[in-house]
Amino acid sequence: MKYFLVILAVLGILYSFSGTEKIERTYSAIDLRELYGSGDPTRWPQAHLFDEAIEGFQDIGPLPQPVFPKDNPYSKEKEELGKMLFFDPRLSGSGQISCTNCHDPEMMWADGRRVSFGHDKQTGTRNAPTVLNIVYATQLFWDGRAKDLEAQAKIPIENPVEMNMHSRLAVRRIAKIEGYKDLFKAAFGDSKVNEDRIVKAIATFERSLVSPPSRFDKFVSGQKNALSDSEVRGLHLFRTKANCINCHNTPYFSDQKFHNLGLTYFAREYQDLGLYEITKKREDVGKFKTPTLREISQTAPYMHNGLFPNIRGVLNMYNAGMPDEKGNKQDPLFPKKSGMLTTLNLSEEDFVDIENFLNSLHSYKYKMRAPVLPTK
Repeated sequence: MKYFLVILAVLGILYSFSGTEKIERTYSAIDLRELYGSGDPTRWPQAHLFDEAIEGFQDIGPLPQPVFPKDNPYSKEKEELGKMLFFDPRLSGSGQISCTNCHDPEMMWADGRRVSFGHDKQTGTRNAPTVLNIVYATQLFWDGRAKDLEAQAKIPIENPVEMNMHSRLAVRRIAKIEGYKDLFKAAFGDSKVNEDRIVKAIATFERSLVSPPSRFDKFVSGQKNALSDSEVRGLHLFRTKANCINCHNTPYFSDQKFHNLGLTYFAREYQDLGLYEITKKREDVGKFKTPTLREISQTAPYMHNGLFPNIRGVLNMYNAGMPDEKGNKQDPLFPKKSGMLTTLNLSEEDFVDIENFLNSLHSYKYKMRAPVLPTK
């Protein structure tokens, strides 16, 4: 009887913890491999989610088949035309800058720079994200200012810091190139060149850039030996103790939402208010879109401003809960950091496991050659 009372007392202590203090179950690598590698996501341990992350949450997993919009359906001919235009510097005012300046196939469709440069070597203020798997994105640009890929394709062309070319002038320049006529006819039925067709072709090409299944995808689909023990532990940490899953969920590894990570440089040099610049809503100050983590090991540097040159630096900052915003807290626009950012107390082994797991999301290895562009 005395032993029974002791057990009850212990259980009472355990259940006296608040709901936010999770009681961890210890899993071995064998356990985790069996659960996550089963091919059945219903067997996975429960993800550690904040209330803020629950709405619209979808767990990570293999990418679905790409879906093209009804008003811009896929065709091989349109993809080929879009590829030509994506690589063509004649869409820029100088005739020297193409989309590939910021989205280089040799650099995993990013540019490897902290921030990109464009017309007359002017530098922007934000890091160029990869366009790989962009077909799955529902929010575009760090501040979400483009409603779709067609709108996104037009913005850099007209931006004076990027390609510095008015779209009407770009249309005229492309229309004068004799070699484009057959390409437009094959893609759209006739050789007419206009802005709508140019951006639709570029968007179609961008949507065709999809990573093949990664080792992570194969593992969660039932290939239990596709990941190492360290990578499997990293997967579990990603969904639990490390809190990564709260923002980097869905098969795209992005919740496609906007969050303040404490990196606005509020009222200082390099200030960037993010989503607020588009919505003008106070609650959006300092919020930026969650980027995809697919191919993340190949797309350094990281964050909207390219602040971190490597993944370990990002993990170290998240482990510390990210920096607190500085400045006058009485300012009506003073940013509010996301409440999902807390001290994590990750160990060195945890860091290694998470990094190894993130490396398993890399699969795209095709280095596309620049096409021979149409001539006059």
